[in-house]
Amino acid sequence: MTLSHTMSDSPLFRPLAVRSLTLPNRIVMSPMTRSHSPGGVPGADVAAYYRRRAEGGTGLVVTEGVAIDHPVAVDNPNVPRMHGDDALAGWRRVVDEVHAGGGRIVPQLWHVGPLWGAMSRVDPMLVPMRPSGLWGEPGVTSYPDRYVERALVPTEAMTEQDIADVVDAFARGARLAADAGCDGVALHGGHGYLLDAFLWESTNRRDDDWGGDLERRTRFPVAVVRAVRDAIGPDLPIVFRFSQHKQQDYQARLADTPDDLGTVLGALVDAGVDVLDASSRRFDLPVFDGSPLGLAGWAKKLTGAVTCAVGSVGIGKSLRESRATGAAPTLDNIGELESRLAADEFDLIAIGRLHLADPAIASTLRAGAPLPVFDRAVHEATLT
Repeated sequence: MTLSHTMSDSPLFRPLAVRSLTLPNRIVMSPMTRSHSPGGVPGADVAAYYRRRAEGGTGLVVTEGVAIDHPVAVDNPNVPRMHGDDALAGWRRVVDEVHAGGGRIVPQLWHVGPLWGAMSRVDPMLVPMRPSGLWGEPGVTSYPDRYVERALVPTEAMTEQDIADVVDAFARGARLAADAGCDGVALHGGHGYLLDAFLWESTNRRDDDWGGDLERRTRFPVAVVRAVRDAIGPDLPIVFRFSQHKQQDYQARLADTPDDLGTVLGALVDAGVDVLDASSRRFDLPVFDGSPLGLAGWAKKLTGAVTCAVGSVGIGKSLRESRATGAAPTLDNIGELESRLAADEFDLIAIGRLHLADPAIASTLRAGAPLPVFDRAVHEATLT
């Protein structure tokens, strides 16, 4: 499908500054787990993979989730980590390559929390970090029944020491990322992972300072953000990904009303978050009745912060919907995207699957060239 015009003057290509980070355009590479870092060490192929997106014109690369230095942070040994001399040397090479390609890069620091064991077999002696020992109420999910059955067995709730250890691990990871030359830090606070698990009532049923009403359920992610800000100083931006849905249940909601959403997001921004990365199935999907605003639009309206939308840019089916069919139909929704950016509904747009189909998707959009077709069987199989 060919776009109707050349988009050089599009709002997609306006510059944006966030603290010390200056972006040439509003296009972000969305974080996507690739599992191509054996032993947690990103190699030359990973560096080249991210450099290609930078050379293709993408304004900001947000990396795949990166494990912090905690025993049960991430359960896939091929997911990169932000600790250890070998991994840190790998990250310095990644950063150098992206910068050489003219890009900017932030790593997404990750702790899977209740979802420990979903990606691979794990040591049964290691206990996953769960606010209340609960996996969460299962609903619409893509996880196999055998995993859900195992995961539903309650574990011990996190102790005060557990909480302190994880906060410290996020702060260390952020400092190491800054030392490696990264242009900021992103935190994965959505999808039912650990930071989100404290926010979600189904996984956080604590009755202490870390749980209870929504304001108290925000205190753990707020503590992480504050520790990260202290670790990296005032210059580098912090990006925080959040979501309504959870991988335990795609129909679950973080907030039922704008006021509830504002309680969470306002506390995060006050703690030091600069960019709210609103993860949704579609960037234009309305969140609350009576308003066309998507999740990123509501985040900006409620906080005034810089916001990033994501979800099905140029693609007619969500990733979960297209799992069985492989190829996803192309959808020319770029005009709608431009319209919302021009209206300042949100500030950035994260593009995932089209960055796999076309490393130069930013240049493709600028030229008004045909949108690429994403085929899961082709584009998820290799690191290209």
